[in-house]
Amino acid sequence: MTTVLVTGATGYIGGQLVPVLLDRGHHVRVLTRSRKGLAGRPWADRVEVAEGDASRGEDVRRALEGVDVAYYLLHSMDGGGSFIERDRSMAQTFADAAGEAGVGRVVYLGGLHPEGELSDHLASRVEVGETFLRGPVPAVVLQAGVVLGNGSASFDMLRHLTERLPAMVAPKWVGNRIQPIAVADVVHYLAGAVDLPEGTNRTFDLGGPEVMTYAEMMQRYASVVGLRPRHVVSVPVLTPRLAGLWVDVVTPIPAGLARPLVGSLVHEAVCREDDILEVLGPPPGGRTGFDEAVLAAVADVDPHRWSRTLARTSAVVGAAAVVGSLLTDPTSRWYRRLDKPSWQPPAGAFPVVWTALYATTAVVTARASAELAERGDTAEAKDLERALVANMVLNAGWSGLFFRAHRLGLATAGAAALAASSADLARRVGSTGKGKAAGIGAYAAWCGFATVLTAAIARRNPRAGR
Repeated sequence: MTTVLVTGATGYIGGQLVPVLLDRGHHVRVLTRSRKGLAGRPWADRVEVAEGDASRGEDVRRALEGVDVAYYLLHSMDGGGSFIERDRSMAQTFADAAGEAGVGRVVYLGGLHPEGELSDHLASRVEVGETFLRGPVPAVVLQAGVVLGNGSASFDMLRHLTERLPAMVAPKWVGNRIQPIAVADVVHYLAGAVDLPEGTNRTFDLGGPEVMTYAEMMQRYASVVGLRPRHVVSVPVLTPRLAGLWVDVVTPIPAGLARPLVGSLVHEAVCREDDILEVLGPPPGGRTGFDEAVLAAVADVDPHRWSRTLARTSAVVGAAAVVGSLLTDPTSRWYRRLDKPSWQPPAGAFPVVWTALYATTAVVTARASAELAERGDTAEAKDLERALVANMVLNAGWSGLFFRAHRLGLATAGAAALAASSADLARRVGSTGKGKAAGIGAYAAWCGFATVLTAAIARRNPRAGR
């Protein structure tokens, strides 16, 4: 029986590799900071657990004792400034410890890359692979591009961009060639690396049967899941940093993760050799095609959730905007005669600001609700949308109290309730990201300003009510 160690077992790839290794009869040990992190994994009671930190040589050496094959599935994708040194140090620590423990093979999953200058994150992954190849233990370095599977960060970015943007202005890298691969195929090659000839010390490129551009992948994804064709226009002005921030705004992918993903997509990711097919053989049934991989990846997700959610929030906000507009009459004789503070914005500013805030509120609330529902928090998603409805009722109600009923005191109270409701809305969406809280926070701040302004007008016009 072969004893294997898997690092990164709680990650996306590692979590799928472990049960395959177990089913093949291997004794599997996992290195994790805490065994609590394995809670909920269906294979947790079938593995040996070594608790420790992969950056500590003592912990790694203890975990590698008696191991035949060690899988290194760790890399930094947090956007932190010191990730290169962290990855370099951890890889060297692991390679040295593997040599001391007499491990027979190290297996590492890196990224497909062209020759020449690379992005920092992709260059770091190449460096980690080279660290193992020149280390004291033979290494198998598998190199994959975009991995197609639910939970793969690169696939999640692809699907969320496609689902949420029927038309987009995108960076020029959407025209780069990519050879995506199904996650099941990646796991097949990883698990098979145990059986490669003794002493194998080299890289192997991994890819699916098709090469396409990122824009073509978006179009194919839309077609497979039943979305309308997407319109993509590429421009050369978006840097990886700006594109990463753009991805952070549009998708649930945080900027710290989006930047390295975008940085990697700046380069073409196409296999330069397919030797792995000769030495290990293709997956059962052959390499998985793009369409089949996408269908498997979305088996447990709803590609239409975003569009339906946005339709609901837009309908609620749009109705409030229309009702509020019909109730508002800044040209009436009553309103023109009111004594207003000098710091009140010009009349033309209000429709511009309110339109922008309405649009932001509809989109941000839709994003938060869809993400809550997708991660299983359906009750929170429903509560958020109910809170939006209540907020918009208060929003339209203020216009009626102020412009139609001429009840300035009640209008002040209504504005205060609206501001409080808006702050609560910001709190609710904040659970899915600080950026969303900031978007609704701007709306809440404006409602707070409207409360102060309404109160000031009420004080200046004590006899204005009918």
